[in-house]
Parts: sequence; structure tokens; C-alpha cells
Amino acid sequence: MDMFLQISLVLLIATGFSLLMQTLKQPLILGHILTGIVAGPTVLGFLHPEGPFELFAKLGITALLFIVGLSLSPKVVREVGKSSVIAGFGQIFFTAGFGFLLAMYFGWSPVESLYIALALTFSSTIIVLKILQDKKDISSLYGRLATGTMLVQDIAATVMLVVMAALGGGVSGNIFQALAVIVGKGLLLAVGLVFFSRVVLPSMTKLFANSQEFLLLFSVAWGVGVAVLFKLMGFSVEVGALVAGVSLATSPYHYEISAKMKILRDFFLVLFFVTLGASLSFDGISRLAVPAVVLSLFVLFGNPFILFIVLRKLGYAAKPSFQTGLTMAQVSEFSLVVILLAKTMGHVGDDAVALVTVCALVTISLSAYLMSYDEKLYSWLRPLLDRKNHSKAAEGPASEEEEHEAVLFGCHRLGEDFLPHITPYKNYLVVDFDPNTIEKLQRQGIQARYGDADDNEFLDELNFASAKLIVTTLPDIDSALFILSKLRKVNQRAIAIVMAHSANEAKLLYAKGASYVVLPHFLGGNYASILLDKFGLSQHKFSQEKTKHLQHLEDRLKRSKIKMKPV
Repeated sequence: MDMFLQISLVLLIATGFSLLMQTLKQPLILGHILTGIVAGPTVLGFLHPEGPFELFAKLGITALLFIVGLSLSPKVVREVGKSSVIAGFGQIFFTAGFGFLLAMYFGWSPVESLYIALALTFSSTIIVLKILQDKKDISSLYGRLATGTMLVQDIAATVMLVVMAALGGGVSGNIFQALAVIVGKGLLLAVGLVFFSRVVLPSMTKLFANSQEFLLLFSVAWGVGVAVLFKLMGFSVEVGALVAGVSLATSPYHYEISAKMKILRDFFLVLFFVTLGASLSFDGISRLAVPAVVLSLFVLFGNPFILFIVLRKLGYAAKPSFQTGLTMAQVSEFSLVVILLAKTMGHVGDDAVALVTVCALVTISLSAYLMSYDEKLYSWLRPLLDRKNHSKAAEGPASEEEEHEAVLFGCHRLGEDFLPHITPYKNYLVVDFDPNTIEKLQRQGIQARYGDADDNEFLDELNFASAKLIVTTLPDIDSALFILSKLRKVNQRAIAIVMAHSANEAKLLYAKGASYVVLPHFLGGNYASILLDKFGLSQHKFSQEKTKHLQHLEDRLKRSKIKMKPV
């Protein structure tokens, strides 16, 4: 069939399924996978995952991870680096161990059980990051933890492929040699990219930014080029695309680059998920029904539970731990690559391939629902999940009789702007559920405590009756409503500043007693329009306002220990 006709039919079917999913209020990803199943060899048979569609899928992966990398500045990586490494390897170890025992129980040989367990270990970076971006949760605490954990998994997956390739060569001594080579190549790439991004790229991006078309062309060429370079050096395209974005994360043009790449990302990602659906095989599924169901349930609920326990032990609150755990509730498309490679090496049979395929289809579909409704699930399961097992060292001493004149909930990004207005009070407190943020604030001499704004007993300990100012920058409206309800029961005089994402949310918060509601998506434009009313077209007055704004940015970056480049 003509390629143009194939793409037209695929897009037509995808549009129909997307309309159905939207009508049913279900994740669109499920519709794209169903499109691939219908158009692929299983049903209509005109779409094959090999060839041009495979290229489209890789372009979608590259675009998505490149954009995600743009939002991962070195500061963000440092914030969750240690936690992500521990959580990532902890999840890999426990999932592989339990998965191996389950596969052995169902009768597979030790070698096949090992490959099945490893296939169940890795989660889908592509699917998780796409849903996080759709929910605008990439920069949230759990979004950063999930992204870091996924990066750890990608690195582990790269090492695993090297080991499998060495085993395929038939010489056991090649394994260590191959690992040494891959580590050397990784260090060489890291040094080269750091030098290039700090010395060469700043001047180059200024040149490209003079033309919008030139900036888009450069962005595509850079993302694809670095991804290809990583592949040629023995790494995965996914890791290369992510690193390409990170190398531009500190560029002043990274927002504009991200905006221009999103159109390409969305189009090619649709084709990626369609291709994924077309590649799923259903041969021999009937005889594997019981193990497929058990292993799928293990991935859907066991993986999140394992990561939840690990993050709680690291000191994170129940909610971000639970949300991060849910991001691991699927089998990765990489798992299909692993099991198929194992088959070509003669280490597993067709049944193992079919089993992993079914688990991939079931978990990819259902995990999208779990992530989309994580807030409701947490509210339902909260009595079981939140048993106040957080770190006592990070929490610090608490007393039912303590009094705070000012309390700030959430000190990441927007919350930092309120610090200068909170700290002058004699008795103030900053509350956050990120242990790394609390540790950083305490090192700076700021009175900070680990705590969960959804914890009824914790809020009671803060004694809102004596408060004069309460500020919450938490993005969750339920948390803001809960804090307002606790405050207004005992204190009608305190100023309460909260945050919302829509006009309807703001109206609700005002009705519940908020003194002022911050709308980040509206505030900038509203303030700029006020300046126009106030200054008119006076260059002098805008110049004064610019100087004050730059000074504010300098002060904020100094607090974050980041040097600002001169404008």
C-alpha cells in the first residue's frame, strides 16, 4: 500500500479512537495503541511496525525526551539525584527479585525467569514523561523524582544491553571489557558535551535565535544529532535525546526551543504509540492467561508499592511517594526489545515473548489510568498509606503549644518569592514535604520543617489560632482548601494567600476564605497590563521597573546559589 495512503488511514483511525477516548474521558494514549492494533497485522494488516513508521516512532521518542531534557537544569538533577539513584536501583533490585520468583513458580527455567524478571523491571520513559507533561507535573516533586528514576533505569538498561551483546558473542571475558569500554565512552561524551554546552553553544544559540526558522532547524538537528552520537557510541537513543535537551537547559532560549518542538513531538508521538500497538503479538496468549494476569498485577501494584516503600524510607511524604510509585506501573517498550533480543540469542522461547507482550499491553493501558487519577486514588488510600513514617530527623521537634505568626507551605519555585516576606516574623515556619528542600533551608538558617499539608494532626500542631499570615504555593487545590478550612475554624483575621490554576478554582478558594489567590498563568499578564496603565509609553519608567526586576531575579538566584549571566 502507498505510504501516503497508509499514513492517511492511520491518522483517520487515530482521530476516531481519540474522539472516543475523549468522549469517555480516558487517556488518549490508549486510543493510539488501539489504533496500532486495529491497523497492524492483528486486524486490518496494512500497517507494519518496521520501515518508515519505525523511523517516525524514533523521532517521537527523540522529540519528547529532548523537550523533557530542556526542563532538567543541573539544579533539578542535583536536587533529586541521590534520591533517584537509590530509588531507581532499589526498585530494579526488588522488582527483578520478586519477578524472578514468580516466573520460576509458573514453570519457566532459571534463565528464562531471569529475562522475564528483567523485562518486568523497566518502566516506559516515553509513556510516563508524556503523561507527566500532559498533566503539567514534570517540575513537581514527584515528577522530578520519576524523571530521575527513569534516567537511572535507562542507564541500567544500557549496561544490560551491553552485557547481553557480550553474552551473545559467546565469550564471557568480553563482558567486563565491554563494560569498561562503555564507561569510557560515557565519560568521553560527558566531558565533550559539558565543554560544548558551556563554551560553544551560548554563542551559537544567539546566532540561531535571530531567525525563528533557524532556531527550529538547529533544535531538531541538535536533538537528533546528539541522540545519533549516543547510539553510535553504544548508548540508547533515549539517553542521547535526554542529554541533548539537558545541554540546552541553561540556555536563555530553552523555553522558545521547547515551544517550537512541541508540535513535532505531538505528531510523531502519536505515530510512536500507533507503532507500539502494531508491534504487539498475541500468539499463544490463551495458554498464558494465568501467569500473564498475575505478572501484570505484580507490575501494576507491586512496582508502585516497592518504590513507595523505598521513597518513604528516604524520608519523602506519602503523597509524592505514592505518585512516583504509580509512574512505574507499566512494562516498558524497552522490555520488548530485551525479550526479543534474548529470543534471537536462543535464551528464551516464544512463550516468554508472548508473556511479556501481554504484560506490556495490559500494564501500559491500565497504568495510564492510574497516573491520570492519582489524586483520587491517593485520597481513597490515604488512611492506609499515610501512617506518619517520615523522617524524624527532618521533621524536627513539634509541640501542640507552638505558635507561628507566619507559615509558608511549599518552598520550591513560587514559594521562594515569599521567603523574604516570611522570615522577618519572629516566629515563622516553612513547611515542605521534600527532605532535600528542608535540608537546604536549614543549612541557610531558615526555620523549616518536613510536613504534609494534608495531614490533619500536623496542621493541628501548627496552632493556626495565633497566625497572622498563611501562604501556600502548593499546586493541589484540595490541599489549599484543607488548609483554609483548618485556618478559618480558629482564625478569621489571618491573611491567607493560596494558589490556583483556573478562574473557577480561584472563585472557590475565595468563597472558602482566601484573602488572595495567586493564578500563575494569569498573574504575569495582569501585572504587565497594570504597568501599561501606570507607566503608559514612558521608556524611563519601564527602565526603572526593569532594573528593579533584574535586582529581584539576582537576589533570588543568589538564594538558590546560581550565578546569573549578564544581560
